[in-house]
Amino acid sequence: MPELPEVEVVRRGLLRWVAHRTVADAEVLHPRAVRRHLAGPDDFTHRLRGHRMGTPSRRGKYLWLPLEDTGQAVLAHLGMSGQLLVQPHSAPDEKHLRVRVRFTDGPAGDTELRFVDQRTFGGLSLHDTTPDGLPDVIAHIARDPLDPLFDEDAFHRALRRKRTTVKRALLDQSLISGVGNIYADEALWRARIHYERPTATLTRPRTLVLLGHVRDVMNAALAVGGTSFDSLYVNVNGESGYFDRSLDAYGREGLPCRRCGTPIRRRPWMNRSSYYCPRCQRAPRAVS
Repeated sequence: MPELPEVEVVRRGLLRWVAHRTVADAEVLHPRAVRRHLAGPDDFTHRLRGHRMGTPSRRGKYLWLPLEDTGQAVLAHLGMSGQLLVQPHSAPDEKHLRVRVRFTDGPAGDTELRFVDQRTFGGLSLHDTTPDGLPDVIAHIARDPLDPLFDEDAFHRALRRKRTTVKRALLDQSLISGVGNIYADEALWRARIHYERPTATLTRPRTLVLLGHVRDVMNAALAVGGTSFDSLYVNVNGESGYFDRSLDAYGREGLPCRRCGTPIRRRPWMNRSSYYCPRCQRAPRAVS
């Protein structure tokens, strides 16, 4: 599933190709793609027509396009395989095209926005926005670590109160948003912290070190377009990211740790997997 760097890459593409363009028409080709818009496909398309898209925004893994002067926004959830593509009108329809949005103007008047989703776990929906400009359904989502207003001290205090393990905390969107399984494993490897370490044992300096590594790994992924393990994650031009070539822990089971040479291990974890170095990331006594 796309994490913060992948969603941010898509947001930047939308900023270039979609922002401040007026919707001429919208077409829903599969009702499941707008199932979170409870009023239905016809209402969804009707509410878009004639409105201008504002500046694309993101919080964590959530991406939205405000409709200027309406107090509403189109929230995009990419799910496992959702893609927002900017394509020429003349381009053949993708096999799994779900929603098409055409524009009346803009820097590339011959292009349209397409939502393509093979597995149909993602979708688009229209929501009222809060005074802060967030779609109301994600107002509870915490700020992400790349947000200038992210409060490090508040995050550390929340960790201490939560009484959980560190990887669970990193994936808790009410504490910190945008960090998924891949970047959690990468940041924990860089910080030399085992994924099952209790958050109550983290000192403030240790928390700040971990946050620094979270930011570093996400910025490194952003610089190369995110992480693509298959053709399902692409940017708005259909291009894949290649941060998977730089991963130090995730997906490297059995390969030598780049620091100490010990084979990387994989363990089942919450219907996912955790990758770690057993030497660099010592397990807590109860876990080991």
